[in-house]
Amino acid sequence: MNAQNTDNLFISLNRADELRSRIQDYLDIEPGMETGFRARERNAQNRSRILEYFDASEEDWNNWVWQVKNRISDVNILSQFLDLKTNEYEEIQMVSKKYRWAISPYYLSLIDFTNYRESPIFKQAVPDIREINDHHGKLDPMGELTTSPVARVTRRYPDRLIINVSNQCAMYCRHCQRRRNIGEKDLHSDKKQLEQALAYIRDNHEIRDVLITGGDALMLSNNRLDWLLGELHKIQHVEIKRLGTRTPVTMPQRITPELCQILKKYPPIYVNTQFNHPLEVTDEAKKACDMLIESGCVLGNQAVLLKSINDDAHIMKKLNQELLKIRVRPYYLFHAKQVKGTAHFVTSVETGLNIMEQLRGYTSGLAVPTYIINAPGGLGKTPILPQYFMAIKDEQITMRTWERKILTYHNKTIEEAT
Repeated sequence: MNAQNTDNLFISLNRADELRSRIQDYLDIEPGMETGFRARERNAQNRSRILEYFDASEEDWNNWVWQVKNRISDVNILSQFLDLKTNEYEEIQMVSKKYRWAISPYYLSLIDFTNYRESPIFKQAVPDIREINDHHGKLDPMGELTTSPVARVTRRYPDRLIINVSNQCAMYCRHCQRRRNIGEKDLHSDKKQLEQALAYIRDNHEIRDVLITGGDALMLSNNRLDWLLGELHKIQHVEIKRLGTRTPVTMPQRITPELCQILKKYPPIYVNTQFNHPLEVTDEAKKACDMLIESGCVLGNQAVLLKSINDDAHIMKKLNQELLKIRVRPYYLFHAKQVKGTAHFVTSVETGLNIMEQLRGYTSGLAVPTYIINAPGGLGKTPILPQYFMAIKDEQITMRTWERKILTYHNKTIEEAT
């Protein structure tokens, strides 16, 4: 080996050591981080307890209709699994008088029953007294009521829109942006309203992208979903259909062979879901995602940045890496919206930017979502990024790398140079 090669090898080895040191803090804690795969034994024990309480079978557990029918929305039932203190019991009852709650048996099984107060699953699913003590925010901060040209349609952008098909979910997230729509019972949009939405889309040829959401798009029956997707598929200028659903996370049993056969008929379909913590990435969630992918769907994740749940760069990195393992592409990281009753989930924007700083370059680009603030009043998604571009002067750009190294970059085309 000549001297030049020796020097290059020395530089390469030093650089490799330097790069490893960049993520050593993550490598030190990663083995102890909880994920759905690592918690499978505890989840199985919880499932057994829940099945015993409901006198149900494994066949029942795997039936999404059973999961919906047996959602837990009574604090007396919840207390059979969690050793609630008297004040917690009373506070849940108080909150439920104002805001509805319900948890699928499956999602309940993901809670650490012995340490539930620290569980990110518990915090997302169970009412908190801070919900009714929150006097900030608005019920409709996104201005959906003023961006609805026809019933069940929200339009914020030139070429795409939302059809809101239901207020029903497998589990009512405590940070939900549409908690105003939950009401006291599950209601799907009636067919007449959906036909009006379809007519609006037919009459507006610039609409090329339609998102079906709610509530949860997959809470519709197979027959209704088949009809709606079929009608959209017939509209020539609609190029893609999207489904907004959290069922792969909160009730993966909904992803059935029958549903997948329907989805397979109407490509291209993009499915956006919402995993917020590595504990939600389980064997059951993987199976559901595998089935959706095999039916031709493209999967993306829209996480919400939530205080005390995932407002940590290492947790977010682990979540996104777990998602890539099950072929779900991290798409957006949403800053929590200023929805009345959810202020205790809202972080500072600086927290989100710090997380993004510790993702870019520190993990695969595929594992780096776009950090988004939804502009109030229905003005749309606004990307918020760390500042890598610093200045431009004459033919030089000053920029910094993910390692915060400052450099200049030549800013002149070949044609200009000659």
